[in-house]
Amino acid sequence: MSTNENLSKEQLEELLQTYRKFVEKELFPIDLKVIKGPFRSFLPQLHELRKKAKDLGLFAPHLPKDAGGLGLSLVDFAKVSEILGQSPIGHFIFNCQAPDIGNMELLELFGSDWQKEKFLKPLQEGKIRSCFAMTEPENAGSNPVILSTTAEREGDYYVINGHKWFTTAADGATFTIVMAVTNPEEESPYKKASMILVPLDNSGFSLIRNIPIMGEEGEDYISHGEVRFENCKVPVDHLIGSEGQGFALAQERLGPGRIHHCMRWIGICERVFSLMCQRALTRELYPGKPLAEKQTIQNWIAESRAEINASRLMVLDVASRMQVHGSKAVKEEISMIKFFVADVLMKVIDRAIQIHGALGVTDDTLLSFWYRHERGARIYDGPDEVHKASLAKSILKNFPKA
Repeated sequence: MSTNENLSKEQLEELLQTYRKFVEKELFPIDLKVIKGPFRSFLPQLHELRKKAKDLGLFAPHLPKDAGGLGLSLVDFAKVSEILGQSPIGHFIFNCQAPDIGNMELLELFGSDWQKEKFLKPLQEGKIRSCFAMTEPENAGSNPVILSTTAEREGDYYVINGHKWFTTAADGATFTIVMAVTNPEEESPYKKASMILVPLDNSGFSLIRNIPIMGEEGEDYISHGEVRFENCKVPVDHLIGSEGQGFALAQERLGPGRIHHCMRWIGICERVFSLMCQRALTRELYPGKPLAEKQTIQNWIAESRAEINASRLMVLDVASRMQVHGSKAVKEEISMIKFFVADVLMKVIDRAIQIHGALGVTDDTLLSFWYRHERGARIYDGPDEVHKASLAKSILKNFPKA
């Protein structure tokens, strides 16, 4: 993740406008077709768009310049990320999609030199994809210190056994970073697990299936894989960081990750808001009487505008402070934006579907896709309820019990 200073106001606005034009001209006309799939049939066209983004100097805005990126600060990248979020393929085209962006940040900070050369560099260049295997079907994802997947040391190898799911983009990835228990005897539950890099051509790894999301089975970039590790052997130099550091690394990865997610969600909100307003103005209940004249519709539009603006200001404020003080200093605020923006996202999508009527539940617009795939926003990266409870406990510590 770049620590460069923010661009000047004029430089940033010019850059943002360039991204807006690219997304609106190149991505809006095709993104609905792409997400309907089959995704792989569009890969040649998408890779051409990636090349075009590179030629325009827009590729990998989050990376330092010496790694082929734009060297944007977290705050400036957040503003770019919102624009890219307006299309379901925006972050993919510019090589800053989850889970790749989190893996890039993790390997940049904690990867060994050879790990960076073999895995990080081609990932930054957009030549390969990656995935992240942490969540397990047998254990509650809301308590990530409880893991059944193990990595036992046998000589110069780790032997990994376990069952993971919601391993996003496992279908088409070159490697995964797996969270596994390496130190079961450790007293602290936060020091039992480690992160290990596993190439997916390993015979001990298998992709069981792409999990259907509310009836839709994704593929490649928009898939969530269920995977299994069975006596999966990797050399010990595939360990990221040190043994028992897995939970700490996960927290390092998730801090900026929640900023990325929130800004992407705000971008979705903006695209959905535009669809909502267009529909309200063009759909007539009676000749000459558009939906936009109804007070309920006007309330939804006004509330959505206020909530989107509030979300943006909250997230940019947290990003600004994280950029200066680090993730730990804004731990409470990260929880706050996570559940607040996820809630706004679902409200705005739901209102837009309602305004579209029967059309809203079809696959003729992007609304149903986002409703299916983004409902998980209130669950992944920590369920909203866990974030709320954590925040409330922290707040209440500042008040006397009397």
